[in-house]
Amino acid sequence: MLSRRALSRALSRNPSRYGLSHASFLQIRSLTQTGINDPNMNGNYPNPPAEKRQFRDPYGDWWDKQDRRNFGEPVHEDNDILGVFSPEQYTHVTPRKAFVSIGCFVAVVLSLCGVVSVLYPDKPSAPQTYPDGLEKELGGPGAVPARTPGETW
Repeated sequence: MLSRRALSRALSRNPSRYGLSHASFLQIRSLTQTGINDPNMNGNYPNPPAEKRQFRDPYGDWWDKQDRRNFGEPVHEDNDILGVFSPEQYTHVTPRKAFVSIGCFVAVVLSLCGVVSVLYPDKPSAPQTYPDGLEKELGGPGAVPARTPGETW
């Protein structure tokens, strides 16, 4: 407890001594460092073109049939993204065709709802009438009460 008090007093006397008033160093990249294409950056390892393994021939004569690569073939540095086990790239339908299909579906559903609302009858059957209107059965003014107001169970 005593050490906490002493430390808090020492820190409260001169806060600028222990806190940083400004950043002591800044990392500033110049414009020449942003777009460098250094061939020796990866130790002069041959970097093959970026080809997703999903698009390689699945029936080809590959040494590694699961990953679709041959023995001794250099691995791309983005192999985790380009490999077979990365998420599959959906190329079956173009975005324009997908939006047209969704729009047609919505238009058909809304038009079907409109046709049904116009042609659907208001009442599915005619209301049934009773000779005395079921006044006693439904608890009207002449019905016997279930219990008297002061009665308890």
